[in-house]
Amino acid sequence: VQLVESGGGLVQPGGSLRLSCVASGFNFRTTAMSWARQTTGKGREWVSGIYSDGDKLYAESVEGRFTISRDNAKNMVYLQMNNLKPEDTAVYYCGASLTQDYWGQGTQVTVSS
Repeated sequence: VQLVESGGGLVQPGGSLRLSCVASGFNFRTTAMSWARQTTGKGREWVSGIYSDGDKLYAESVEGRFTISRDNAKNMVYLQMNNLKPEDTAVYYCGASLTQDYWGQGTQVTVSS
């Protein structure tokens, strides 16, 4: 199983970023995927998930600002993040829910003026 995130960076408050994750090594089409984030000194926080049937879930802290999507033809999952706030600053991880949870190496998102 391999998950590789990209798309992080520095953005001003109110700005947008789109994170991408390319997956390999498992049946992507039938697997629930998720995004989580972690800041220094804190545990990993679940952000959003998308099931194989396309159903989506969001943490209350990002509801209405973030949108998760997937492209089964490309084995990709995305996280569109709008109206970013300083408290969204974290390392963002892509996850796959298999017999255990797998996570990528993460991509840093910094929201600062």
